[in-house]
Amino acid sequence: MNFRLISIIIGFVWSLSVYSQPKVNYDEKAIKPYVLPELLVLSNGQEVKSVEEWEHKRREEIFDLFKSEVYGRIPDLDLKPTSEEIIEQSDMALNNSAIREQISMVFSSGEREITINILVYLPKNIESPPVFVGYNFYGNQTTTTDQHVIFTDSWVRNNTDYGIVENRATEESRGKRNSRWPIQKIIDEGFGIATIYYGDVDPDKNDFSDGIHPFFYEEGMSKPKTDEWGSISAWAWGYSKVLDYLKTDRLLTDSKFIVFGHSRLGKTSLWAGALDTRFDIVISNDSGSGGAALFKRKFGETAAIINANFPHWFNANFKKYSNNEDALSIDQHMLVALVAPRPVYIASAEEDKWADPKGEYLSGYHASPVYNLYGKKGLPELEFPETNESIHNSIGYHVRTGKHDVTDYDWDQFIKFAKKHFNY
Repeated sequence: MNFRLISIIIGFVWSLSVYSQPKVNYDEKAIKPYVLPELLVLSNGQEVKSVEEWEHKRREEIFDLFKSEVYGRIPDLDLKPTSEEIIEQSDMALNNSAIREQISMVFSSGEREITINILVYLPKNIESPPVFVGYNFYGNQTTTTDQHVIFTDSWVRNNTDYGIVENRATEESRGKRNSRWPIQKIIDEGFGIATIYYGDVDPDKNDFSDGIHPFFYEEGMSKPKTDEWGSISAWAWGYSKVLDYLKTDRLLTDSKFIVFGHSRLGKTSLWAGALDTRFDIVISNDSGSGGAALFKRKFGETAAIINANFPHWFNANFKKYSNNEDALSIDQHMLVALVAPRPVYIASAEEDKWADPKGEYLSGYHASPVYNLYGKKGLPELEFPETNESIHNSIGYHVRTGKHDVTDYDWDQFIKFAKKHFNY
């Protein structure tokens, strides 16, 4: 056996593998000149000068492009829960400072069934408090040390650091992510919180045989069509179904609702907030490419990297923009603009270069002309703001010290932003 020849072949194959991996750029000077698509110009070249033209013409054009080219179209069939049940409730939660509700929403079709479990905490003695609505990554029980919280028993991404073994949550997982969910602080500030494990809606893996997608398949289908929904749109669908329930809760009759998401779920919160105008405020934390960051900067996470590592997040049409972002006729400033005139907050972290903090800020800046149409103030300065200095206009922003995470500083700004815009 010619071991030298074998070693040469192995080295050659390895070099091809390395070469084929999408490259990551963290150098501002290496960003090539790019041109953002016009936000307030119709596809026929006509300039948009009024709210009416934005809402009835340009907004619909942009929505159609995001649906067909990025996130995917959500099927029109109105699937309703086969059951909704409060499976646990307490008026003495968190040392008698909160009301806790745990709700089971079951969706069934033929032999298929999924259950979405909602964990809700509400401040006592406040009628219809505003509520933050957000997905969690590893199960409701990870957001709190509360022993009454029902355990996630669906498929969970393995992570032994958070007590996830063989794709199942163990008792060790309880409270492992509570640093990201300062529930007592939120309650003390007069807000409620509703959280859901995102895998209840669609497990985060490149497999369209489980989760909500197969409920909508036509005969012979095993995955969505090329312009149909990936996982981010499925999670956005789930947000709206959870909101359907919360809107009927007797304790939340006149509540306002804030959709919140971090990382890939920050991508989801922006898309969900754009799609569903019943969310009164939209918050994106460290959402990066496909969230708040501009694709065309090609900084940190890119279309090619997402498609290589998470091909199920977006629709199949999005694959053609790997290393080809310049061909994309939309960019993420347009996604932020779709939320208008409702307030939207974008949060970044200084050390989270992967998510491109500057690109996230620029999306808010370039979305501002739409907010201006409504007489509202976005991000008026092109210059990137100082670290730990927050902006609380109709478009809010901060970049804080630290890494890719959700911190008390972030929550302080989210609460302050909501209080300002709700006059609360």
